[in-house]
Amino acid sequence: MHAVTTMEVFLIAMAIIFCVPFLIWRLGRTDYVAPLVVVQIITGILLGPGILGAAFPGYYAFVFTPDVVTILNGLGAWAVMLFVLIAGIELDLSKAWTNRRESGITAGLALGVPLVFGALAAVGMLRFPGWIGAEGANWQFIVGVGMACAVTALPILILLMEKLDILRQPIGQRILRYASLDDIAIWGVLALVLVDWERIGRQVGFLLAFAVACVLFRRLMRAIPERDRWYVMLIWLAVCAFGADWSGLHFMVGAFLAGVVIDADWFDQDDMDRLRHNVLLVMMPVFFLSTGLRTEWNVGGATVFIAAIVLLVASVAGKLAGVHMAGRILKWQPGEASLIGWLLQTKALIMIIFANILLDKAIISSATFTGLLLMAVMSTMLTIPMATPRLRKMVGK
Repeated sequence: MHAVTTMEVFLIAMAIIFCVPFLIWRLGRTDYVAPLVVVQIITGILLGPGILGAAFPGYYAFVFTPDVVTILNGLGAWAVMLFVLIAGIELDLSKAWTNRRESGITAGLALGVPLVFGALAAVGMLRFPGWIGAEGANWQFIVGVGMACAVTALPILILLMEKLDILRQPIGQRILRYASLDDIAIWGVLALVLVDWERIGRQVGFLLAFAVACVLFRRLMRAIPERDRWYVMLIWLAVCAFGADWSGLHFMVGAFLAGVVIDADWFDQDDMDRLRHNVLLVMMPVFFLSTGLRTEWNVGGATVFIAAIVLLVASVAGKLAGVHMAGRILKWQPGEASLIGWLLQTKALIMIIFANILLDKAIISSATFTGLLLMAVMSTMLTIPMATPRLRKMVGK
């Protein structure tokens, strides 16, 4: 009898990864509540060890063998590094600087208030066992969970605003400015949380070497034709991610830094849009599945859901409160604060990446990771249903 090889099992896993969420999304017509990326995340959770793996352990043991999971994790890591690189490239702070008072007030309150609300929720979670990771200090857990509640996923926000047809409108460009500033703050706080005092020399050395390498890299990119820049960009990504991970900062921080120092106008915008689309289409579903495989319910399924709801309330209430405070200070038109507040709720990818890093560094437990993942999914699913009627009301005026 023919023994099933690792490659054959891997291909079975890949077929499941692409088939199941697509059928749910297409046949269920979920796009209004749950875009395909959200369905892929939910499917990853369902296919993981906590749900289908627990109900059908034979299926899980056959498909997700250690060798297959290792391959999936490697593909998923490269996919998300590419995605974070592109997010860094597309980060344009020039418009935020031009409107720095409005952008600074709004971005600061939109990030700061939910961070405080989320940190208070984290303090409550610390009173119970099973939430903090084995290597996490209390302050790292509190700041990490608080920031997870404050995150806005800039790439997914762009997709949702395209769906609402406001991306190129003034309100859409304003929201992009706020989200861009928050994106910088998110990675800055993450770098602070990940500071390893035992390896601080390595981290300082990496940052100094990175600064010098940036000057040489940018000179090289300006000197070569665009067709060569794509290859050099990928080499740069791998080198920066390695350096950041070697220093203890995590390869995702390196991927973001690699993208931030790349000028978007070095590449044709249509080609960059296609690259982002193809990464989402071809590779990111593997990351979503590998993320779902990391979910656990070891403190009790109901308890994890309760934690997710508490974190969701902290995130939503904090974001809306912060944006409404900004609206009052800046004297926005009626309805603008509600629309902006709900659109900035979009978490999905960036929050999941953020939580993955916290889990990798053992700052949070798998149970906290699962709660944060559920919170990110619910928050993102609320965005379009809550923003659409508010946009219609504004347009109607």
